[in-house]
Amino acid sequence: MTRRKTAILISGRGSNMGALISAAMQPEYPAEIALVLSNRPDAPGLERAADLGIATAVVDHKEFSGDRQAFERQVDAVLKDHRIEFVALAGFMRILTPFLVGAWSNRMINIHPALLPSFKGLATHERALEEGVKLHGATVHFVSAEMDDGPIIIQGAVPVLDTDTPDTLAARVLEVEHKIYPKALALVAAGKARVAGTRVTGGECDAEPADLVWP
Repeated sequence: MTRRKTAILISGRGSNMGALISAAMQPEYPAEIALVLSNRPDAPGLERAADLGIATAVVDHKEFSGDRQAFERQVDAVLKDHRIEFVALAGFMRILTPFLVGAWSNRMINIHPALLPSFKGLATHERALEEGVKLHGATVHFVSAEMDDGPIIIQGAVPVLDTDTPDTLAARVLEVEHKIYPKALALVAAGKARVAGTRVTGGECDAEPADLVWP
């Protein structure tokens, strides 16, 4: 089995990064975590990855004077230098331009703490409670030019309890994130999840519109 070289892009501690790395330590996992890249030199996840023997890199966005495309061109160059095949965003706090999205079209995935297309953007748990929804969760999707958009690979849901606060709900959703992100990356790296128009088909992802996973 050929393991596909994958980079994880982070801005902080890399909670989902840890879940992906743990999964990739299994020899039968179809992706190899070959690089962890951050836009922040002080991101705690960099040290964690280095301690595990994973190559790390920093492209500090502050050095590019607000030129987002110049920043992304450097990110792209680093990814290519490491012969990366797939990219997983894990708390990478940058809004991407069409350049990087296009360069990694159908090869870049992201996780969002909500059941997309609901609650795009920030403060998803607070908004879910305000709206009174009964189900909340997380979504892994291919990255598109629109923020928190793109074909859905997999979703995981949790019930919203009457006693929930944003913190308690976030904690349960994070547990789901750690389950579905490694599964989604495995599907993509193995070629079982493919983009067909505005949806994902193939393998376990051939669902309408996603493979709903319950914790």
